[in-house]
Amino acid sequence: MDIQQESFNLRFGAVDRSDRLTLAATFDFFQEAAINHAEALGVGRDAMVKTGQIWVLSRLSAAWDRRPKWGDPVTVRSWPRGWEKLFALRDYDIRDAAGIPVVRGRSCWIILDMEKRRPLRPQAVMETMPANAGLNAMDGIPPSLESRGDGRLVGERRARYSDVDYNGHVNNARYVQWIQDLLDMETLENCGRARLDINYLGEVKPGQTVELWRADFPAEGWDWAAAFEGRRPDNNPDDGRDPRDSGRNHKHDGKRHDAPAAPAFRCELRIAEDPC
Repeated sequence: MDIQQESFNLRFGAVDRSDRLTLAATFDFFQEAAINHAEALGVGRDAMVKTGQIWVLSRLSAAWDRRPKWGDPVTVRSWPRGWEKLFALRDYDIRDAAGIPVVRGRSCWIILDMEKRRPLRPQAVMETMPANAGLNAMDGIPPSLESRGDGRLVGERRARYSDVDYNGHVNNARYVQWIQDLLDMETLENCGRARLDINYLGEVKPGQTVELWRADFPAEGWDWAAAFEGRRPDNNPDDGRDPRDSGRNHKHDGKRHDAPAAPAFRCELRIAEDPC
């Protein structure tokens, strides 16, 4: 099976007050498609664990050209797209009833040695999977995001039961929900087009707290843009870091400092409002 796909009418729980697909629900759809396809290809969770390896999501970029509405027929698709250095690539799209992609995505995955906690070269696994040469939802590699120097502390979240998945840490799509909750409802409801890039830098375990930082910035061709960063304070219990970890830590006074850091994620979101 070269491409995983599932067709359905857009569900009520996937839309906001504007009756259109939310950013976080999109990430849920991408996640389910990737997991189901990996299982079908024989490289799912249990198969990888038997070889002492696990998949770790490192980066994901998504672009919404249009947000489908509740009840619209949609098809969610996902497929492996080869590899680049240590990254295994996987693409996604969501198509409307006419077969036109209205949402597109590309993700970067690391294959991690479970015992040594080190990334492995992905060729051995990816060469057993369809390459889908030329079938690109997006071009290039999702960007590596740098911390912006003009950020301000805008909130915090504690990892609760509903945030944590089977792997024992906050689920990747949950961070997008956290980001949504930092914004005015009107900003998201008026969103016609959007681009979201996110880097997953370190796991967040149950009970740990994440400081949420925001830095607005101008972006040509967009009505609104902001960068977000989730940072784990030094006083978090069992503050383990994973191989994606990097960055600098900060105190709790809304200003940047030069102490060591434990960032959980960095994200940049760009929005274009619906035309009047």
